[in-house]
Amino acid sequence: MIIQTIHSLSVPTRLTILELLREGELTSSEIASHFSISAPAISQHLKVLVDSGLVVVRREGTKRIYRIRREGFAELREFIDQFWDDSLLRLKEAAEEEERKKHDD
Repeated sequence: MIIQTIHSLSVPTRLTILELLREGELTSSEIASHFSISAPAISQHLKVLVDSGLVVVRREGTKRIYRIRREGFAELREFIDQFWDDSLLRLKEAAEEEERKKHDD
């Protein structure tokens, strides 16, 4: 799922949609009003974001209302953090090794 999530973030239109949703829930037509592309094209982008777990949709009558799925971003952050944590650990180990070398001299 992480690969799908990362792929969904590779399209500028989807990033803009996420920025819009950061402010709160929006209907698909409210989202589409910010773009010069067709409503069906926006719907396809929204489907990708929903499928990737970054956005959720609910129905209210005939409307579809979209919002950010915070848990999706938490999963993405956990994935990215494992690389950051490894880098910090290696840096710490290198610094400790360097400090040991100074004391051994």
